[in-house]
Amino acid sequence: MMQIEQTNMTVPLWGLAIFIGWTIAVVILLLAVRVRHISAGGSIKDFSTKNDDSLLWRLVRVHCNLVENLPLYLGVVFLLTVRGVSGTAVNLLIVVYILFRLVHSVIHIAGIDPKFRFFTLVIQLSCLVALTIMAVF
Repeated sequence: MMQIEQTNMTVPLWGLAIFIGWTIAVVILLLAVRVRHISAGGSIKDFSTKNDDSLLWRLVRVHCNLVENLPLYLGVVFLLTVRGVSGTAVNLLIVVYILFRLVHSVIHIAGIDPKFRFFTLVIQLSCLVALTIMAVF
């Protein structure tokens, strides 16, 4: 019988678990808002109606944004893990990335001025670029 050796959860892997958990939470919230919308007599067509004043639309966009960004983070975690790159700098960048990813979503859900989302995006991308460079070189 083959035994599977368990590895410890690293900060990048915990970040991945948090990212996945947050994405699932947003999906659940989106489903709840959709059910409420339909129950109130709304149309399914409203799900794709672009309207930044609509919580439904903002949740759709947050969900799409999370799904678009998850592969990027997953790729970085894969590189870091396979190459065995770790340390304080990696952990700090991961924590900053995940925090700003969550803040980005909350800003979007709350309908706060998009320039704050842009700021969080710049921070996130900077972290991903730095982590990728650290993983590769």
